[in-house]
Amino acid sequence: MTYNNKVVWITGASSGIGEAFAKAFFNEGAKLILSSRREEELHRVMTNLSATSDNCYILPLDLSKPESLKKKSEEALSAFGRIDVLVNNGGISQRSLFAETDMETIRRLMEVNFFGSAELTREVLPSMMEQKSGHIIVTSSVAGKFGTKFRSGYAASKHALQGLFDCIRQEMYEYNIGVTIVCPGPIKTNITQNSLTADGSNFGKMGDLHKSAMDADEMVARIWKDLKKQKEEIYISSPKERLALLVKRISPKLLNIILKNSKVT
Repeated sequence: MTYNNKVVWITGASSGIGEAFAKAFFNEGAKLILSSRREEELHRVMTNLSATSDNCYILPLDLSKPESLKKKSEEALSAFGRIDVLVNNGGISQRSLFAETDMETIRRLMEVNFFGSAELTREVLPSMMEQKSGHIIVTSSVAGKFGTKFRSGYAASKHALQGLFDCIRQEMYEYNIGVTIVCPGPIKTNITQNSLTADGSNFGKMGDLHKSAMDADEMVARIWKDLKKQKEEIYISSPKERLALLVKRISPKLLNIILKNSKVT
């Protein structure tokens, strides 16, 4: 697959993995629609790409405001007349015990990580079905496969994404629309600093697992070939996390014993 002249809409595009996706798609000649809450950072990304209004459209949005997403989707579709690739990358993480966490915080995690991606996809799919082509990419996590301490709402949202997009994939085969779920382990981004604590405030520091992790550009480079093949699931994680995924399938009980004694912050 080539992305030259394809229209790619990326959420969470102002930093981290979203910005890395923007660089990779733009370098292949794609036209970009860049979205996140921070409009000034989107303009920074656009400037760093040396992009212009002919090949890049800035569309600020907040995934936690569902009442705005239909109109934002209509604006995205009208920017270049079509959308060929939707990258559902916007999201937030969590660092708190479930028993101490406000339910409003859990709802916010679900709203941003799950419902936001679900609604944007539902708005974009009819146009892809009509053009008989498209690619939906979802940034999930290894937390969508197994849970650890301090990630209850985050893991729940990623498990929900997994179930939703597995179903969408089955429904879209006949329309030539691919669905790729990307499941990274820790990546060196600001996700832990911006993670929600029990009362919904930011965690404010980088987790130990992320300090020594690969950066977002390396991550995207390593998955790029599989992404272009529209591989259905892509895992990009450390040997420990890959082993955990294997153990989860073979012996969930053993994985629980291992995780109980593991450092996960």
